[in-house]
Amino acid sequence: MNRDFSRPQRESAFGIIVMAVHTIIKLTKALFFFLIYAFVKMGGSYSRYTLIGIGILLLACLIYAYFSYLNFTFFLDKEKQEFVVNKGIFNRDQIIIQLDKIQQVNINQSILQKIIGVYGLKIDTAGSKGEEVSIKAIDEVSAYNLKDHLLSSRTQTTERTLADTVLDQPDGVLKISSWTLFKVGLTSNYGKSIALITAFILYLIQEARHIMEVFHIDKDIVKSTFLSFATIFSLAIIVAVLLIAFLIFNVARTFYKYFQLEIIQYKQSLLLSSGLIAKKNTLINPKKVQITEYSQNYFQRKLNMLNMTLKQAHFGGNKKDGEMQGNTLEIVGCNSTERDELLKMILEKIPLKGKTFVPDWRFLNLPVFFKLILPVAIFLVLAFRIPEIKPFIGFAIVYLTIGFLMIFISYRKHRLSVNQEFVIKTSGIWDISNEIIVPSKIQAITTSQYPWHKSIDVGRLCLHTAAGEIRFKYGNYSGVKQLVNYWLYQVEDGNENWM
Repeated sequence: MNRDFSRPQRESAFGIIVMAVHTIIKLTKALFFFLIYAFVKMGGSYSRYTLIGIGILLLACLIYAYFSYLNFTFFLDKEKQEFVVNKGIFNRDQIIIQLDKIQQVNINQSILQKIIGVYGLKIDTAGSKGEEVSIKAIDEVSAYNLKDHLLSSRTQTTERTLADTVLDQPDGVLKISSWTLFKVGLTSNYGKSIALITAFILYLIQEARHIMEVFHIDKDIVKSTFLSFATIFSLAIIVAVLLIAFLIFNVARTFYKYFQLEIIQYKQSLLLSSGLIAKKNTLINPKKVQITEYSQNYFQRKLNMLNMTLKQAHFGGNKKDGEMQGNTLEIVGCNSTERDELLKMILEKIPLKGKTFVPDWRFLNLPVFFKLILPVAIFLVLAFRIPEIKPFIGFAIVYLTIGFLMIFISYRKHRLSVNQEFVIKTSGIWDISNEIIVPSKIQAITTSQYPWHKSIDVGRLCLHTAAGEIRFKYGNYSGVKQLVNYWLYQVEDGNENWM
């Protein structure tokens, strides 16, 4: 069934519930400890007024959601090839999006949306600080039908309906199994998981302090209890428990985000689908991918497994509610054959490495001095002046050894390979990544050279794209300048658009 989006229309009426619940959740987060304090510290009579206040806030959220629903309309202007959205209660806003500027369309379904039987649709374009438009409640048929309309190019003569989409035979299908996701959770994303766990622990500590202040809990008692608990177990047991907990968290995070990860190629687009609780479907145009990257560490290499990243034009800011990382799409758990198939889908062929540029050994100088020699020297000076620090000198030697090894590996892996069609930058220490771009995606090129490097002909190169920068350091400057002239010639002579 082909829906008519040429006339202004509203979301599903269930959108009132979705918007009201979202507003209530935000208010609950903001007033959580105030509400706890109100119930604990106030007597029974005041608690009644608190409940009345909460009821008024809930009613206000429902009224706000109702008027937001009434004032939110959208329609498709087929003649101008524009998607127009009107919204706002007090200040009326109109958003106009050119169809050829749309990078991806996301069809999501949270737990609440799944319960009431609606979907959320988000439209992303380059240059914004979040999703341009978010429709919070739309039925499944309308969501997929609108998606097809939005991603239809100006040159298409026919419009594909939802039924056409389902009946189309995909050109390529990639499915990631649960066993593969388990291996991904054990072998990758260590840095992200550590950062999330650290942030969560810091949040718990901060909130625990608030609770202790509210209930007047003695901090010395809590501290002594924690220390007595720690002495029961040996350090090895504590480290083992923490390591197991970290791996469990990493695996759970991987399943939550990438469960039933599937990539399907239709005639013009790639459909990425994944999610354990909140299912997310993202449709992108491969031609709008700016940088294609794949990475692999030692364990993944032994398991014939790697992760891929598709980078589109950067928004210049983070997404709301942490739903997406900029405009970057991740495909985890591919093997080498599946990687090659995905590269064909996106780049139309498998990129091969051509002439390879390697950095000069002076690549090591600044990192070794500022990251190793200088901090270790400061630590040693303090250690010989402060007796309490002196027993930890051995850690400085370990830090110096491991740090130099990591910098040296970074130097050995830092490479730039160039042929007529592709530029491939290789880098990394543990996860070795390969970033691939085509010269037509380059927006600007910057070269630089320190004065003391002129005699040895060493310089830096930076390729600016809409999805970020690719840097190559301490390469042969004369060779780099020849590359720049060649790439500028390709950009000027070619007819391809970076978007």
